[in-house]
Amino acid sequence: MDKRKFAFSKTNYILLLVGVAVIIIGFILMCGPGSTETHFEPDIFSVRRIKVAPTVCFFGFLFVIYAILHRGNNKKQ
Repeated sequence: MDKRKFAFSKTNYILLLVGVAVIIIGFILMCGPGSTETHFEPDIFSVRRIKVAPTVCFFGFLFVIYAILHRGNNKKQ
């Protein structure tokens, strides 16, 4: 049987999906009400939106880079 050689294995794709999910969670954490011309929303400067969400996104991007570079088990058959 001649199997095609793909650049990524199943493990790589799973790790990529996990990394993308973490990035999406980070962007969801950044969401919230915004200020208008008549009303100032102090939640813009909350810890969740300023520190936690960007940190979650950063680790998600690092995880995606790891998923791309992950080699896994190279079994020759």
